[in-house]
Amino acid sequence: MADVVWLVADGGSTDGTLDWLAAQSAAPSSPLVWWRSGADGGPYGGMNHALDAARALECGHALFLNAGDQLAANDTLARLLDAIRQSPDAALLYGDALERVGEGRVLLKVARSHRRAAFGMFTHHQAMIYRIGAVNNLRFDPSYEIAADYAFTLATMARGNIARLPFPVCLFAGGGLSHQKIMQGRHEQARVRRVFFGHGLFREFLFSAAQWTASALRRHVPAVYEFYRFRKTEISFLSWGRKTP
Repeated sequence: MADVVWLVADGGSTDGTLDWLAAQSAAPSSPLVWWRSGADGGPYGGMNHALDAARALECGHALFLNAGDQLAANDTLARLLDAIRQSPDAALLYGDALERVGEGRVLLKVARSHRRAAFGMFTHHQAMIYRIGAVNNLRFDPSYEIAADYAFTLATMARGNIARLPFPVCLFAGGGLSHQKIMQGRHEQARVRRVFFGHGLFREFLFSAAQWTASALRRHVPAVYEFYRFRKTEISFLSWGRKTP
């Protein structure tokens, strides 16, 4: 797709990724226009490298996918480009996400409204599209190992309009740092809320209690969590397993 380019920041993999990237970038008309492989301090360091490259290449928008993630369907890119054309001034566009939940199941995780951002990320960052012009001097803060995307998203929201997309954007691969270090992630989100919303102790206690309850349900009573947070829809199962362009 001519309007889309791929940028890859690899953290120094030793499994043949470097050779694969070199071969892909050398292929005629390759959409892979930039890549690097080397130590970057973690996922957000890599995302900062890619963001810098997107600015240098004068890209219009950026969507960040982590290793293991993919787009929700074959037509997702086309739908995203159409949404961008309809909301050219939006600093942030976001949609739903498909998520693997075990036993080969894929469910639709409907995004919450961005107006509830004080409760945490309202969808996966893999389902968010950032307009480069709106984030021209923003970076993912390395002092947050888990919640840097939350801080980055809140800062972006203050810089322009926000558009809600009526379709799933990504197929999210679980098991990342946010799932491995849940307690650290909650503490970091509390720090972010204090910075952006000025939460005092009592208000932060209420917000944190709601998050801890949701985390406890997901870990100990997953069926209840799935009932309230996911939807079993035909689109989720039709989208699962499709190859992205």
